[in-house]
Amino acid sequence: MRALIQRVLHAAVTVDGETVGEIQNGLLVYVGIAPSDTPADAQALAAKVVNLRIFPDTEDKLNLSVKQTGGGILVVPNFTLYADARKGRRPAFNSAAPGEVAQPLTDAFAEAIAAEGIAPQTGQFGADMKIESVADGPINLMIEIPAV
Repeated sequence: MRALIQRVLHAAVTVDGETVGEIQNGLLVYVGIAPSDTPADAQALAAKVVNLRIFPDTEDKLNLSVKQTGGGILVVPNFTLYADARKGRRPAFNSAAPGEVAQPLTDAFAEAIAAEGIAPQTGQFGADMKIESVADGPINLMIEIPAV
């Protein structure tokens, strides 16, 4: 599983003109699934995301997690995180899991975040989503579980 994590002041996802998920102050998390990923990977990634110390403390040091700050998490499924653009100009997506594998694992990731005490907002799997965000920092991280 791969996650592109962005610390945000605000993030929202709309589908067909309707907002389906929105947060203030927290993390926008794009999640990509590989065919070999498991529910255990989803749980490990969720634990990593909610406990990343990427928010400032009172001394402006990055010592706090989204869990500690009471921030939100917006989860957006994104198969393009597994794009392979090494050859040519058109990326290949052969390394991304098919929808029937990816959707349950994306749901498991969101459920694991909820189990950590944060009620995640989510995008809509397979939909043409419009994502709006205001980056904070900017702080962006790419995390892969299992680590490569």
